[in-house]
Amino acid sequence: MAMPPAARVVLACGLAGLVLVVINQMTAASLDPPLERASVLGSILAVLLLLVALLWQRVEPLAPERVTLEGIEGLRLAPDLDAALGEELGWGSTMLLTATPAAVVLLHWRGRTLLERGVLGSGDFRPGAICQRSMVKGKAISLVDLKLYPGREEFAALPGGLPAVVVQPLGEEGVLVLGGWSPRCFSRSDLVWVEGWARRLTGELARVSGGGEPAAEPSSPGAPGTG
Repeated sequence: MAMPPAARVVLACGLAGLVLVVINQMTAASLDPPLERASVLGSILAVLLLLVALLWQRVEPLAPERVTLEGIEGLRLAPDLDAALGEELGWGSTMLLTATPAAVVLLHWRGRTLLERGVLGSGDFRPGAICQRSMVKGKAISLVDLKLYPGREEFAALPGGLPAVVVQPLGEEGVLVLGGWSPRCFSRSDLVWVEGWARRLTGELARVSGGGEPAAEPSSPGAPGTG
């Protein structure tokens, strides 16, 4: 991982200070106590600068680079949606695409894809084993690096090259699927936001569909599964 410019400057200062202390010791005519004390203090300061540079890199890691996804940006919305539900889906998907690292938002409910927005895939998404497990357990599943998971073929209908996926259940009858621009891009706060909107959507979808209250409410994504 590349080191931030400021951390590199601190690292260079620490190394330079340590080298100068060694040179000063080697070229001194005599090692009297004042010189030894100054050398010890200089060495300590140089080492502290080195530690600051290393810790700086851990505190401020570089964000993973966005990948180039296969597909065009657009919106697919089921034509027979209730007006209020369509407005809710439009507002919520816009917020997810602008306020989180999501590249695509897909809503699948009772066998139908009601919404796909962002970078569009092939349009024939079907929930598989991962989505079913999320609905049965009522917990979000975060696939932080999709290429590492053997069940990734389930998401082949999403844009090609998608690096990260979050599956958020909508009770036991649907899922909200988010695809991210880069591996490990979704933070805990992003998952909390998704879970909150999913709760609201689940009730609204059940009301519009005439099915009453959903069988199970999605749980908090504070500790999502990893598939």
